[in-house]
Amino acid sequence: MKRFRTIIIVLVLAIVAAGGGYYWWQQQQNDLPDGFARANGRLEATRIDVALKFGGRVGEILASEGQRVEAGDVIARIDSTELEAEIRAAEAATRQAEQELAQAEALVIQRAGELALARAELKRTETLAARGYASKEVLDQRRSQRITADAALNTARAQVAAAEAAIEASEANVAALEANLADYTLHAPRAGRVQYRLAEPGEVLAAGDKVVSLLDLTDVYMDVYLPTDQAGRLRYGGEARLVLDAAPQYVIPAAVDFVASEAQFTPKYVETESEREKLMFRVKLQIPAEVLGRYQEVVKTGVPGVATVRVDPEVPWPETLAVKLP
Repeated sequence: MKRFRTIIIVLVLAIVAAGGGYYWWQQQQNDLPDGFARANGRLEATRIDVALKFGGRVGEILASEGQRVEAGDVIARIDSTELEAEIRAAEAATRQAEQELAQAEALVIQRAGELALARAELKRTETLAARGYASKEVLDQRRSQRITADAALNTARAQVAAAEAAIEASEANVAALEANLADYTLHAPRAGRVQYRLAEPGEVLAAGDKVVSLLDLTDVYMDVYLPTDQAGRLRYGGEARLVLDAAPQYVIPAAVDFVASEAQFTPKYVETESEREKLMFRVKLQIPAEVLGRYQEVVKTGVPGVATVRVDPEVPWPETLAVKLP
């Protein structure tokens, strides 16, 4: 029994010491000199939705929630059976047009020979008619044959041009279908982590429907809201520090990336009701990509924390807000 009481006392003292340490740290955090502003916020990351360009049945999804993917990785494939059949039909149409071109070119050669013969016969008939050995009727026939042969040659040449145009159209159709076929395989547009898997194999989706939602963990930031007197003094690129509730022992560097041009009421989850009644400016604090790159496995969105922004660049950072990373 005595040993049990000793253990209880030790545990109580440890809890009191931890609470006292946390209270001291919190007090140090609250004692900010002039030239700094503080606000609450949550970590957010740029979200990319991978969606269908064309409607279809989902064949397979290769990414699962929480999985890390690299840019270009295959995320999902859409059933392309019908499109592949259309490509084969378009390729067959191209081959048919090529055969028609070969026939038209052969016909041009034939018509050119017929025209040459008609011209030669007309010339001989004109010579004979001038000497009185050929009648006017025969001469008219030879002229008509030459005109007909000339028209036939022009028609054959037009058929060649039509066949060439048909080949170009068929090849363009094949290229367009093959480009569409490429869109039936969905790739990750950039590296990130799968946040949501929004479809399953076998589902029929419409064009524009989302399949997977990714988070770019190299583009993580915190939105905070500051009043006019503080937001108006901020500089783009100005330094900031983030302390997350889940890891208060670390201080994360950040920079002012965006300041809203118009004031607004802060969202309900950001501050107390009295503070929400004030018009505030949204400020985006970006965490450097080189910092995020070292902690890809632990970066998470939605984690609340406190942001401290230096509105006066001449004021040095307090020792308690010196950058401290794992």
